[in-house]
Amino acid sequence: MAITLMKSLRGTAVPKELVRVVGNRSFAAGGGKAKKGSKGGAASTAPKASTLSKEVKSTTVFGANILKDGQDPKILPDSEYPDWLWHLLDKRPALSELRRKDLETLPYEDLKLFVKLDNRARIKENNSIKAKN
Repeated sequence: MAITLMKSLRGTAVPKELVRVVGNRSFAAGGGKAKKGSKGGAASTAPKASTLSKEVKSTTVFGANILKDGQDPKILPDSEYPDWLWHLLDKRPALSELRRKDLETLPYEDLKLFVKLDNRARIKENNSIKAKN
C-alpha cells in the first residue's frame, strides 16, 4: 500500500517528514533492539522477576471495546454470567465413542452431536467415492 501511495505521489512535491511517516515500517512496543555491548546469544546475568502474578486481578477487559466512544466492559462476578458459558470448553465425545453407546439411552445433546458427526462422515465418504470415479 505504501509503495502504491509513493508511486502516485511521484510527480508532486512531498515534504520528507511525510515520506518518513508513510514509508516507515514500525512494530508495536520495542524490545527488538539489543543493548549496546551485549553479544547475541549471551544470557542476562540477573533473572528478571515476573511482573504478573498467577492470578491477574483486573476490573475491565482491555481491548474488548468495539465502539468509537465506548469503554472497555467491566468484569463481573461468575454468578452474573449464564451457566452455559462455563460448559463451552468441555470435551465432547468423538463419533467412535458415540457409536459404541446405545442410541436409545443417549442424552439429547449427545444424540444431536451423533447425528451431526455421522452426517459429516457419510458426506466425506460419498465425496471420496465420487472423487475416485
